[in-house]
Amino acid sequence: MGDDLRLGAWLVQPSLNSVSLEGTSYRLEPKVMEVLLCLTRRAGETVPKDELLKTVWPDTYVTDDGLVRSISELRRVFEDDVREPRFIQTIPKRGYRLVAPVEPANGRAPTPAFAAQNPVIETPPAHAEPKRKIRAPVLAGAAFLMLVLILGFGEIRRLLSPEGPSPSIRSIAVLPLENLSGDASQEYFSDGMTDALITDLAQIASLKVISRTSTIQYKNTKKSLPEISRELNVDGIIEGTVQRSGDRIRITARLIHGSSDKHIWAQSYERELRDVFALEREVTDDIAQQVQLRLSTFSQGDFRRPRPLDPKVLEAYVQGNYYLRARGRGYGDEERKKARKYFQQAIDLDPNFAPAYVGLADAHDVLSWPEPEDLANVRRLAERAVELDPTSSDARLELGQANWEAWDWLGAEEGFRRAVALNPNNAIAHDRLGSVLYVMGRLDEGWKEFQIAQELDPNRDHLADALYQRGQFVQATEIRQRIVLRDPQDGYNHYALAMNYAQKGMLKEFAAEIGKATDLFGFPGVASRLRHAYEQSGGEGVLRQWAKELERLASANKLYMPGALAQPYAALGDRDQAFYWLEQYRLHHDVASADPVIYFKTDPWLAPLRSDPRFGAFLRRIGLPP
Repeated sequence: MGDDLRLGAWLVQPSLNSVSLEGTSYRLEPKVMEVLLCLTRRAGETVPKDELLKTVWPDTYVTDDGLVRSISELRRVFEDDVREPRFIQTIPKRGYRLVAPVEPANGRAPTPAFAAQNPVIETPPAHAEPKRKIRAPVLAGAAFLMLVLILGFGEIRRLLSPEGPSPSIRSIAVLPLENLSGDASQEYFSDGMTDALITDLAQIASLKVISRTSTIQYKNTKKSLPEISRELNVDGIIEGTVQRSGDRIRITARLIHGSSDKHIWAQSYERELRDVFALEREVTDDIAQQVQLRLSTFSQGDFRRPRPLDPKVLEAYVQGNYYLRARGRGYGDEERKKARKYFQQAIDLDPNFAPAYVGLADAHDVLSWPEPEDLANVRRLAERAVELDPTSSDARLELGQANWEAWDWLGAEEGFRRAVALNPNNAIAHDRLGSVLYVMGRLDEGWKEFQIAQELDPNRDHLADALYQRGQFVQATEIRQRIVLRDPQDGYNHYALAMNYAQKGMLKEFAAEIGKATDLFGFPGVASRLRHAYEQSGGEGVLRQWAKELERLASANKLYMPGALAQPYAALGDRDQAFYWLEQYRLHHDVASADPVIYFKTDPWLAPLRSDPRFGAFLRRIGLPP
């Protein structure tokens, strides 16, 4: 490939595809070395992009991305700054120029450097005015000093950069990484790598990172990046690929300015599978450095060096996450049970792997018919995860959730606040914190947390329930109706829409939405019986029939929601029955099936009970002020 060269202080050895400095060598990919050699042969000149592509990839169609990635790799190795280039300068809309001095390694005469490095100093004409020689530099210097005082050195450097003003990146979304393994069954692995990258980037305190629940819908999307950027309200987009081959993994990542579709940075990484977390951290660190150039403030967090992980542990953990997030009928009990198996397998293989404990705790939560030990398991597993990794926001979130399920409201608030403090980008933690504040009657504080969650997770609703609890049924209904159009298979949304219809006196619509919800949750026949009740007895008949349906499902050990049973009885004026079911809820909430009644102080269905002395006594028994 040619003789050895000196590129500044670096030794370039094309035959070995390596560059070295002070005894430390770096191996380049062959194509990256060819790009470098093309630039060295014309050092100081602008080499057009088309010429580089035709020279390096003569028989292969390659987009600009391949060239950009090669340039980025060279800059990374030479520790070059795109704003103040010492090696490779980008000439906008034209190509690249090598600005470092080049000479053969045997010390022969160097190649001529370009004019900017060796300017020709012209002798001024003899008749030039002496004063003009002095005045122009003085005025220019004064003007420059004024600019520095007004804008600062950093802004001056940015404006004078050959790349032009660099786009600001204060918020970012990671799109689902594309699976290049050629095996559709490996989709779970690329999804897992996407989740891990989002989790790592979320640790950057100065950067807003969109939740995976809002970005997952863009998997295989045909939308343009500016469209996605606008929908998610972010500056930057990360996209890339994952390729797994045996026990090796290769990840490519690209950072793009969303609204302009401007390519900012690209890089490829390859590691043994056991070092996947180190690979993720390297990707995150590189992205963080790119973002740091575009942030006024930056905090990268306290990152500890990731330890190697047995590929079998990683495999089990990623499989567990896949099933935990898989969408099944009803509450997804079958998927959660599969997730438990894989998380437990990961723990058996590596008892010190904290994320597996977090996943297993989550898999024990929110079942249609939980067992008493499920709550104990959530707490035990969450405590172990916190013990293994006190800095894990997700572990603190699960510990807060265990307190929430136990109706330890202050303990839940503390856990959720710790989770938010450790990761301000944790949308679920903000949502849960908002929920516990609502339970305690602190609506304004809670509303702020719901708004933050919505901003971090814009494609998932975090506001409709909060609006409903505030009595803003029109706004809540509008949100629920939009979700129905987007996702008609969302059973909970149909249920929540029914609750809003009931408060607006639309009991026929209430019956219809409850029927859709119960069908989706796997309870056939409820819809037809509610419809028949409305035809026979109107709204009152629907409420009585709904109470009967809930009692029937409870007696059949299919669904136990005692709080929800208190609602229709309260609306029908049967306070004794309503208080009976509230007391059953207090005594047995550890086995209640994700009962939607939890905001006792604000639930509109319970309004007829609040004047009854029994209601204040009930609140005190569950640790809430009347």
